Formats: sequence, C-alpha cells, structure tokens
Amino acid sequence: MEKSSHKMRIPVLSALTAAVVLATGAPMVYAQAQPVTTSEQVQSTTLGLPDFTGVVAKTEDGVVNIRTTEAVRVRSPAMGPGSDPYDMFRWFFGPDFMPPGMAPQRPHGGNNGQQPQERTVPRGVGSGFIISADGYILTNNHVVADSNGIFVTLSNGKEYPAKIIGTDERTDVALIKIEAKDLKPMVIGDSKQLKKGQWVLAIGSPFGLESTVTSGIVSAINRETGDYLPFIQTDVAVNPGNSGGPLINLNGEVVGVNSQIISRSGGFMGISLAIPIDEAMNVVEQLKSDGKVTRGRIGVQITPVADDVATALGLKDSKGALVSSVEEGGPAARAGIQSGDVILKFNGRTIDQMTDLPRIVGGTKPGQSSTLEIWRKGKVHTVKIDVEEMPSSSPVVAGKDQKDAPTASSTDAFGLKVTAVSDADLKRLGVESAVQVVDATAPASEAGLQPGDLILRVNDKDVGTPDQYAKMVASLDKSKPAALLVLRAGQSQWVLITPSK
Repeated sequence: MEKSSHKMRIPVLSALTAAVVLATGAPMVYAQAQPVTTSEQVQSTTLGLPDFTGVVAKTEDGVVNIRTTEAVRVRSPAMGPGSDPYDMFRWFFGPDFMPPGMAPQRPHGGNNGQQPQERTVPRGVGSGFIISADGYILTNNHVVADSNGIFVTLSNGKEYPAKIIGTDERTDVALIKIEAKDLKPMVIGDSKQLKKGQWVLAIGSPFGLESTVTSGIVSAINRETGDYLPFIQTDVAVNPGNSGGPLINLNGEVVGVNSQIISRSGGFMGISLAIPIDEAMNVVEQLKSDGKVTRGRIGVQITPVADDVATALGLKDSKGALVSSVEEGGPAARAGIQSGDVILKFNGRTIDQMTDLPRIVGGTKPGQSSTLEIWRKGKVHTVKIDVEEMPSSSPVVAGKDQKDAPTASSTDAFGLKVTAVSDADLKRLGVESAVQVVDATAPASEAGLQPGDLILRVNDKDVGTPDQYAKMVASLDKSKPAALLVLRAGQSQWVLITPSK
C-alpha cells in the first residue's frame, strides 16, 4: 500500500519557500513549567482514561489561529466583456489560463500598456502558539510561506497583523510576531522525555475550527522522514489547519509542533507527525538572533549501509553512513575521506543510521574542528575534519565521458569488460585509481552495472590498472559474492556480485 505525506494546508498544497527577515530585540524569556495538579492530570474515569480538562484549561489560551492572504493576478478587461472566446476556460481554470501557442500579454503590448492587476485573496488557515509574553509565535513555515498578509487571532477573539521574523524551510519552522503585550505563553517541555504510548493532546484550527482539542498517544519516536528532523509520530487526530499548533503532554508542556500527516486522502488517517520541540526551539533561537539558520557541512553524499554490504566489508552490523561521493576541495576531501568509507562516529557520537550524520553535522558550528571515525579496508581510522557552513547550492556532478581510452580487456568472471581511465579523468572525477566498464553481461548486468561505470574497489582492495583488476577478479572465491565499489554520475555505491565459475 502506498502512502503519501501531505502538508496540512488550506485550501491547496503549495511548495515550501523560505522567507527570511532579519530581526533584533531583547532575548525571549520562555515560560517555566508549572505542572498540572496531579488530581487533574491523572484522574481516571471508569474506563481508566485520563481527564484532559485541566490540561486544556491551562493551555488553550496560548494557542492561536493564523490566517494568511496572497496576491493573485487579475486579467485585464481590456477586450471587453464577452469578447474573449477563452473566457469560459478562464472561468474554470483561473485568470492565468493561456491557450496553447498563445504568448502571454505584455504590459506594453496588447494590454493597452496597463500593468497586470492584482487582488488579495484568502490563502489558508493554520495554527501556532505563543512562546513569549511580548508576542513571539511559533508555527510552520508552510503556514506562512508565499503569503502577503498574516493575521493572528487569539483565544479571546482579538486579531493582530503579524510579521515574519524568520523561517527555515528544512525544518518547516517559522517565527512570527504580533505587537501585543502580556500574552500567555505556552510552557516549553522536553521532547527527549517522550515515550511510546504516552498520552498527548493537539490544539489547533482544523478546517478553520478554532481551539479544537484532540487526543491520542505517541506512536513512535524519532520517525525518520527527513534529513534534519526525527519526527514524533502520534495517532492524535490532526487535519489541515492544525499545522503549526502545539503537541502537549499531560503536564501542559509543549513537546512538539504538529506539521504533517501521512494520508492517501489528504485528511487524517490515523498517523500524524510533529516536530520535536527541542529541534524547533533550536531553530527559533537562531531565527530570533540572526534571522536565519546556520548549519555545518563536510562535503559528502551518503547512503545507508545495507546488511549484505556490511557483511562483505567486514562490519559487525549495518550501522553508519556509507560515503557515496566526496565533494572536490570540500572539508571531507581535505581530510582524506574517500568514496566507499563508512562513517561510524562524528565527534564521538555513534551514527546508528545514515540520517543521523546530516543532523549531527548540521548542528555543528561552522569552523569547528571535529573528529570522524571511519571504516576503511577492514580497519577503523580516526581523522580530523573542519566543518564548513552549508552553502545555498551544491556542486555539479562530474561527467563520465571517456575519450581515447585504451582497448578493453576480455570479459571477466563478473561478465565485465573494462578499460583504463586517463589521469586527467581521474583528477576530474576526484578519484585516485579506477577502471571503466565498457561492456556488461551477466552476472554484472543483472546486478545493475552498465557501460560507463567506474570500478574503484573490489572488496577491501583499490583497483588500479586493468591488469591488476583482472588478477584480483581471478583470485576471488567463486562461491562467495564480492563487493564492488562502483562510481556512476558522481555517486558511488557498493554492489554485490557472485563471480561465475
């Protein structure tokens, strides 16, 4: 069964954008936890369920409704009513509909020199919650992105215009502010203390229904759906309009920011995802002080370590991040990291799964000297690396065209014919040695190898010349699969192939 992740937006789903506005001001002071009275917190009904009334009474005033507007272009009436044969299409498909083959009207052309007109329309409804008494509010980036107006309604019915302090598209966090005083901020909890099965509440504006309370339990912790966020999974009923609202524990503390649902229909189907409040508040502090989020990088692309690859490489388990490519001239390249290395630890923190690495590196201050523990050729190596600030774009992938290559070798036990790679191409691709595949038949073709691939390593040995490669293949145990480190379009991966006898 296929699943799809839907951002909770009304009325339509739109792409995330990051709008950054620099902000200055005094540091925010967050509310301290005031635990709910024990009798209110754990009082049970005859069914053994907790009574949530005390929690709701102490928290719902800190939750806000957020509505946004956007500007849309309006077609100029220069042609007069009824004179355009495509008016009916525009009525169905919107004012920007343009018939195939017809160029859009220019301001100084067939539009009588008039500039396109715009009008402001409702864009969507979301939620948020107050984090400081002077008007700072936390919500989702996708709630406020692409809007030209943001309006916050408090629980007492008062509405305020809001401005964006900063947003972060990667974590889907936004910090906005209204000009108000003496507000009642939510109490910030500790998401690291959450456990499976724990009761939690959501308060928000699903489908615009303000201050709606739903309850459920924590279904999973550290649900991996993105590079920078280990989500909290719950079965709390969350729908479009709940985005940006708080996930609350029975102490009345915010432990998450409701952000996404897993759904095939666009509505709630039993699975919702929340951003851990610890992660969200780290982003908020940077947005408050700098108007943007700064992350570290080391210049590698990585893939998971499959069980069979771990076995072939001599690893005792499949933990770690497998380096598929190294950016030329980047921090990892300067530190000597190579394609095919498995990163086991960063600054002493174990990389249990691939997604741990970008999260840990991203949270490291740029310029900081760090330590990597890697697995290479059957041994653990420790290297020093200087973390750099993550840029806005990534380097282009190297090509793989080979010119004036020597004659290919004969077909080997993998079903491959290979040839040498020129020194210039090796330098361009950022590798020390390799052979290039010019023809692939079974069993290599069945494993996915194809002409143009570069073979960098066989098991734990580097590949040099075609002759050296041929001797390595000839000496392999034909009863066991061998691991080939293959480079394709700038990305490397381990491929298991059992040589033919």
